[in-house]
Amino acid sequence: MDKLAAMLPPILGGAKTTLALFFLTLLLSLPIGLGLALLRVSALRVARQLVNAYIWLMRGTPLMLQLLFIYFALPLIPVIGVRLPDFPAAITAFVLNYSAYFAEIFRAGIQAVDRGQYEAAKSLGMSYGQTMRRIVLPQMVRHILPPMSNETITLIKDISLIYVLALNDILRAARNIVQRDFTVTPFVVAAAFYLLMTFALTWVFQRLEQHYARQDQ
Repeated sequence: MDKLAAMLPPILGGAKTTLALFFLTLLLSLPIGLGLALLRVSALRVARQLVNAYIWLMRGTPLMLQLLFIYFALPLIPVIGVRLPDFPAAITAFVLNYSAYFAEIFRAGIQAVDRGQYEAAKSLGMSYGQTMRRIVLPQMVRHILPPMSNETITLIKDISLIYVLALNDILRAARNIVQRDFTVTPFVVAAAFYLLMTFALTWVFQRLEQHYARQDQ
């Protein structure tokens, strides 16, 4: 028990980094993803093409490569030449990546709303913006909950990739203890933290799905 108690403070410190990156990524990437999705379904052809190219690039390359590019390669580009510290570099990479994935989820949710809803709103004299805000987006939420649940759980696990930037997340903290004490117990403790976080996310999304299911009845 004494050894377990000694392991908890560094792993809890790593958990703070993991949770900070998780919540900041959601806070920034959700509105950006929604904006990209609205451009994706808009009548602006150039905007649609640019968003499509961005989503293709972000979804078509590994997140770890994006992390390494932003941290190591970005400072080498003559025009830019910006070196970001570890945590801002991680935030930038995760927000850019997950905005693309959330944009596709939002886009699918918007297009899942029946076209008759648009016609009904138009007949009531609503503008496109009012139709989206009052009619389409509220209905979109119930369509996107299952894929959003999967994506947020994936985000929690993907954050372990920041070990390449030497950030002290849960996995790095556990690995340091394993290398120091020659025991696999820290990995078990780290797994318990990840399972606890994914359980909490699953519970939240299940309650949201039940809430919307009751509204449909």
